[in-house]
Amino acid sequence: MRAETVAKEFPVVCVGGSAGGLDAYTRLLRHLPADMGVAIVIVNHLRTVATLLHEILPRYTKMPVELITERLLIEPNRVFIIPEQRDLHVLDGEFRLKPISKPRGWPDVITVFLRSLTQHWDGKLIAVIVSGYDGDGAAALCGIKEVGGVTIAQKLDTAAQPDMPESAIASGCIDSWIFIRKQNYFNKSHVTSSCL
Repeated sequence: MRAETVAKEFPVVCVGGSAGGLDAYTRLLRHLPADMGVAIVIVNHLRTVATLLHEILPRYTKMPVELITERLLIEPNRVFIIPEQRDLHVLDGEFRLKPISKPRGWPDVITVFLRSLTQHWDGKLIAVIVSGYDGDGAAALCGIKEVGGVTIAQKLDTAAQPDMPESAIASGCIDSWIFIRKQNYFNKSHVTSSCL
């Protein structure tokens, strides 16, 4: 089925993170229903190290988990993983991969993807920023809100590396916070209600 025939009106949830993000990803997926009707895209800002998330995360969700390839169709009730050394874009209901625009220094792949969503996706957008170094994603959060999207940050005292959620909060464009703790306290309503 081609992208042109698929409605692009279901929500896309971008979960952006880096160092310490794996714990957040697994706890989020463990608590989210498999039939929410959303596409979940995990954007882990690795530059050179190959990702293994597509092999690890199926243990924590009933949703199919796929490593993104060029022109892969975006579908609901699936989890998509960005590959390393690529910027991620969307166009015509498909993922598009480009060479990473910042080969040195901290990547900005989360920011790049969120900005592409605001330009090329018709459905609701939810941005979730979790544990990680630097401030990737923060620069695009106000743009998400401008198109009617929802922005969420991991609460700082539950993040292994609070740089990214702290930068997100400092942007002034965060709607709410989520707690992700080893004790498994997780308020999934922050995410699920945002998708309604």
